[in-house]
Amino acid sequence: MSKIRKLLEQIAAQENQLRVTQFFAPCVKGGKVKTKVAGMIYKFAPKPQNFEGWGIFQAENEKIAKLVDQADLWQISEYLNYFPSFRLRLAYRLSGKTWLAYPVSEADVKQRLGKVKPIPVHLVIEGGRFEQIIARFDGHTWWFEEVDRRGDFKIVDQLKSSLKQLVSVQKLSIKGMTPEIKTVYDLVTQKTEGFTQYSDERRLKNALKLGGGDLQEFQDRGDYWTVNWITSDGEHHISAISKNDLTVVSSGICLSGKDRDFDLQSLVGVIEHR
Repeated sequence: MSKIRKLLEQIAAQENQLRVTQFFAPCVKGGKVKTKVAGMIYKFAPKPQNFEGWGIFQAENEKIAKLVDQADLWQISEYLNYFPSFRLRLAYRLSGKTWLAYPVSEADVKQRLGKVKPIPVHLVIEGGRFEQIIARFDGHTWWFEEVDRRGDFKIVDQLKSSLKQLVSVQKLSIKGMTPEIKTVYDLVTQKTEGFTQYSDERRLKNALKLGGGDLQEFQDRGDYWTVNWITSDGEHHISAISKNDLTVVSSGICLSGKDRDFDLQSLVGVIEHR
């Protein structure tokens, strides 16, 4: 019984000491800050609740820790130096200062961690879409350290330009491009409002225009589109077109079972000259 009492007294003393001790911790949006005292981990809700960044905190009670001051760069650097670094490429912002990123080298990450996947990186204070960064992994959470000065900023500019021009990932062609860069570009296009629709529409419009037709509208049917289009003389047609390579699934007219011998561009000529 005396041993239990002594242990409880030690814990109480540690908690009292914690309340008068300031501690350093990162804080993500909507998250908690934590510190370790005598082998025990304590978690607190930050005050103010909307704080996001690196800070110096002090416990007000067993549930809340008040932000005393924002941490200096040397304190952040000293903390991050305890953890292994990785080169990642930013894709898009998830929330606040948290971004989704992807490894610059899949082989490196797979060798060191055993698996490769998109990574949420917290407290990103500089850098932007497609930029290469250095992040630290503490075994559970990824933390932003700095923009990687070894990154090729020409590639970043070319990726941004391709995105602006609605270039699909299938047609992306950049000098020095790696499979990892292609993956990041694909991640970004999936979250760029209107990109997929505009890109698909442009593919269909271009194919029809080359054949002499004109797109009216189209509907997504899973693996194919139902395309409503007209010939150069104003004749309306509805055709089912494969998303993969724009081959004809169903032309909408009788082609003696040879629909799949044509793509959308050649179908226009077949119909106009039948």
